[in-house]
Amino acid sequence: MAVTKVDNQHVKVQEKIAEIMDGKAAAAQCCPVKDVLARFGDKWSIYTILMLGRNEKLRFNELKGLIAGISQRMLTVTLRSLEEDGLVKRTVYPEIPPRVEYELTELGQSLLLKLLELADWAKLNLHQIVAARERYCRK
Repeated sequence: MAVTKVDNQHVKVQEKIAEIMDGKAAAAQCCPVKDVLARFGDKWSIYTILMLGRNEKLRFNELKGLIAGISQRMLTVTLRSLEEDGLVKRTVYPEIPPRVEYELTELGQSLLLKLLELADWAKLNLHQIVAARERYCRK
């Protein structure tokens, strides 16, 4: 029996999943990747990264104005988490009143590129997703 390209791709996908999961059952051990993905995988972190990627440096209120629906508290929590993970750099200028700017680090820029790939995928597959949702709702 011949091995197809699809078969090879499936094997590579399974190997990659096993590598990410440390070769153990996800339920048996907390996957280290899970924690990292959870930190920046929420919508506010993604929007924050995208806005900083678009604008390079932003002050808090500028950023808040660009992210519709985010509260001041949620933006503060999001920026602190992203800074803690090394994705965002916070610069405080010794002025009166103090000026604070946020920008993506090199690590944040590399994540931005992956988020843009994901956004491209979502845009490319939007019609299929909408159609699937409509079929699901008709059940």
